[in-house]
Amino acid sequence: MSQASSDLQLYETQRPRLLRLAYRMLGSLVEAEDVVQEAWLRWQGRSQAEIREPAAFLTRVVSRLCLDVMKSGRWRKETYVGMWLPEPLVEPVLPDEESRLDNLNLTLMLALERLSPLERAAFLLHDVFGLPAGEVATTLERDPAAVRQLASRARRHLRSETPRYQIEKGEGQRISKAFHEASTSGNIAMLATLLAENVVLKSDGGGKVLAFPNAIVGRDRALRLFEGLSRKFAAARTELLSFGWIDGLPGYVSRDAAGNLQTTALAIENELIVAVFITRNPDKLQALGGMPDRKPA
Repeated sequence: MSQASSDLQLYETQRPRLLRLAYRMLGSLVEAEDVVQEAWLRWQGRSQAEIREPAAFLTRVVSRLCLDVMKSGRWRKETYVGMWLPEPLVEPVLPDEESRLDNLNLTLMLALERLSPLERAAFLLHDVFGLPAGEVATTLERDPAAVRQLASRARRHLRSETPRYQIEKGEGQRISKAFHEASTSGNIAMLATLLAENVVLKSDGGGKVLAFPNAIVGRDRALRLFEGLSRKFAAARTELLSFGWIDGLPGYVSRDAAGNLQTTALAIENELIVAVFITRNPDKLQALGGMPDRKPA
């Protein structure tokens, strides 16, 4: 095997992990792909004899590139129209065991947004991806004590958002189906049995399609909202395309009467929906553009 082929094989072995890291740091699949591609270019540009630990080198490059993007990304999010949600990662079934190791769902990803870039990087690298403090310190160009302090602060901020349990596939799909049916048919009585009293609804349209400008908090407000939507769009019911898992939460992909795609993810506790996350910004749904025109079985 040539050196070039060997380098490519080693990089491809690392690529899924690097993509997961970049996506968790940035909340954007597009930006994560760009960062990992840039890491590959930098990997190619170095003499392989100089790199004693390729995995550590690539992790450092990806992490530092992500920090650069996050610094500019904070400006973009401050000027974002409406509520910001991560670009949805949609999987047709429960993620496999390897990709579930990080145990990060959409709720926790949103909580990560409240951390500083360095806190977020230290937490992900040390607590989630299991890098030793010394290696994280080298990556972030900080001493190990500072890294441990950054990760500790992040843990305190995230403690209340840590997933309490992993919902079973059958339960998640059952509640997703019931929620879709009730919310689109105007069955408010059924919907009331599915929502927790303190449920929160968040919707991301990016200023490009219709979405809630602010979070809807509380079951009564949510029920009034869905009742109004049902009356207004009674003749234009959304088309259900598929059920799946969206950033670790059960949900579904659908298309409205105007042809706009959206994902709906549900945070569920004790068989009640505690949060609904709806992503409608078309820029974040480009990867779903090839969804088939069929309803799930």
